[in-house]
Amino acid sequence: MRNPSILSAPPSASPVTPSTSPLQAKGRVSARPGRPLFDACQIGVVLRAVLFVEVVVAVATMFLAPTLSEWLLLAATVTGGALPATLVWLLATCGLKRLLARLPVPVQYGAGALLGALSALYGCGLLRLTGVVGEAPWLASALAGVLFAGLMMAALVLRARGQTPAATTARLEELQSRIRPHFLFNTLNSAIALVRQEPAKAEAMLEDLSELFRQALADPGESVTLADEIALAERYLAIEQVRFGDRLRIRWDIDPAADDARLPPLLLQPLVENAVKHGVEPSPDGARLRIRTERRGAMVLIEVVNSLPPLRWADAPLPRGHGIALANVRDRLRLLHDMQAQFNAGMDQKSYRVRIAIPAES
Repeated sequence: MRNPSILSAPPSASPVTPSTSPLQAKGRVSARPGRPLFDACQIGVVLRAVLFVEVVVAVATMFLAPTLSEWLLLAATVTGGALPATLVWLLATCGLKRLLARLPVPVQYGAGALLGALSALYGCGLLRLTGVVGEAPWLASALAGVLFAGLMMAALVLRARGQTPAATTARLEELQSRIRPHFLFNTLNSAIALVRQEPAKAEAMLEDLSELFRQALADPGESVTLADEIALAERYLAIEQVRFGDRLRIRWDIDPAADDARLPPLLLQPLVENAVKHGVEPSPDGARLRIRTERRGAMVLIEVVNSLPPLRWADAPLPRGHGIALANVRDRLRLLHDMQAQFNAGMDQKSYRVRIAIPAES
């Protein structure tokens, strides 16, 4: 066997090179070379930062303006400097994200605070050059920029730390409910049945099962590549293909340009397992399963579609799932990609379709 250790996890994971196909990437989990302490390159972060600044400006100017008209004028004036400064800070920290990722944590905080001060001075300079203010409060503006940067960095760090318990909980849920004991029992029975007649198939099945457990027990971090997830799904479906035979009809439409997109680990496997559980298992005729990936500009689309079994042989309606796996996938996508991630699941004529859209990474 290529990997005789069923439950062993390697001490480290090697990244998958762009030329590596999903099948060649078996057993590998890509690791990012470096991650910044805070990440301002998401639409949700930009919208929240702008809203936060506008609220602060609106509340602060209320103390200085006795009437509504004066308050509106003063708020508009301050916004003319605060909003450009905010956008400059967001653009600067986003553009320098890779550089900041290589720096020690205290230096990243210091760089973020310095960028905040410079951005605030830029906004103050705009007001001075346009003649909106006569005497420019340079020192107050710089300190306000440092304060804003500190608050933003603290919020982004707390949000990033919030991903850790969710990822840990999700991995434990996968171990307890996705790699189920009855699934292991059925797989081993199928392998035993193949040992004498087709030993090569039995060996391949056990290797795929070993890899599934190894990946589930490994700690790949907060994200992996789509290519890694596709490779893991191929192993899982290879096991189910032996189990169901012609009842499981799989179609792969994989776009290599989408392979580098990042998503939470063990995200695709429960979707594929749901498709097998609700599409193939209840149907004597089996079902069709389609997995499609496609890169469209700056976004990557992922679809898992399975045909649904008719009820002509059932005495009662087929049981429906509780949607726990779908809710888990949705929450983990939001944690990783915030407002840039899209998730839709539901009936599509005689099929059930799960559609995910995430940012593409070059």
